[in-house]
Amino acid sequence: MNLGWRVATIAELVTLVTDRSASGQTTLVAVDGHSSSGKSTFGRRLVAALPDAALLHTDDLAWHHGVLTWDGLLRDDVLPVVRAGNALDYRPPQWQARSRPGSITLPGSLACLVIEGVGASQPSVRARYDLVCWVETDEPTRLARDVPRVTVAGEISAQGYTDWMAEENAYTTRERPWEHADLLVYGGESIRYDPESEVVLGPSLRRPR
Repeated sequence: MNLGWRVATIAELVTLVTDRSASGQTTLVAVDGHSSSGKSTFGRRLVAALPDAALLHTDDLAWHHGVLTWDGLLRDDVLPVVRAGNALDYRPPQWQARSRPGSITLPGSLACLVIEGVGASQPSVRARYDLVCWVETDEPTRLARDVPRVTVAGEISAQGYTDWMAEENAYTTRERPWEHADLLVYGGESIRYDPESEVVLGPSLRRPR
């Protein structure tokens, strides 16, 4: 993707989010992108800059459920609770079936919930969001970041990684989710900026609301 990237302040990013906020409701922000594009890093930075905000990782919903087939859990079980201003204490079906301890918890009365992960803005949930972000990073950088996750950290087996990427690539090829984003965010390493106070953004996009 050949874009005219520009360095912006975190304050400008916060304004872009708050401008999309609906009065009296929790603002919902999707952060989509390829694996290892920098979604989690961007999501954490966004949450840290916003008051009363929290971060939800779709990987927790996808655990033993499927790379992209968790959308019903988010749409039907999670977002209605958050939108209503209630606290969430949720154990997805596969957590229960496989006796995974703990739960996905979110406090009540959130001003903003950031949902990050591959497929976070897939069509079945896209309309629920107030703002959709796509994190764009060049493929060589993403693949280099994947190596330690597979071979060192052991987050996923080699076969599991191959299967995951097949589903991910099918999704991005089919849906071209960056074309449906409100905001393009740079997640690579070749543009210099201060990660403490700045972000790198692409052209301003707007979806119909």
